[in-house]
Amino acid sequence: MRHIICFGNPLHGDDGFGHAVYQRLCATSLPADIKVFDAGIGGLNALALFENCDEAILIDASAPAGTPGQISRPSSDDIPLESGQSGHCSGVGYLLRSLRALNAMPPRVRIVAAEAAAVTPFQPGLSAAMAQAVNDTVAILHDWITGKQRDA
Repeated sequence: MRHIICFGNPLHGDDGFGHAVYQRLCATSLPADIKVFDAGIGGLNALALFENCDEAILIDASAPAGTPGQISRPSSDDIPLESGQSGHCSGVGYLLRSLRALNAMPPRVRIVAAEAAAVTPFQPGLSAAMAQAVNDTVAILHDWITGKQRDA
């Protein structure tokens, strides 16, 4: 089983990237071995989305850094561990480390991230660059799903 797990908050501008990818994927026909999840803002509750899968691909917006919409494929180790010791404000970095700590045989994890132009609280809608990144990411995922590209 393969899981596509989309993170983000559609109420905060470009942070809604993962949710937009989720919506696009739900509108398409996917093979039976693909499950798509909207993980929202994540946290440790998202650990359950990794259960019963061999592969997981995570979709998320990355912080603005000067090239809005640029798609990257960081490794799990490239995702920084968020500050804070309790895990109550945990993000994807904390989630990935928790997955490895709790699971002797975690699924293979791949990540597709798109650089946000801006994360604007309570201003829904993606920038033009992120809207294009949604299209590009869906194409990458389609190639991954159909086996045309094994390293999404």
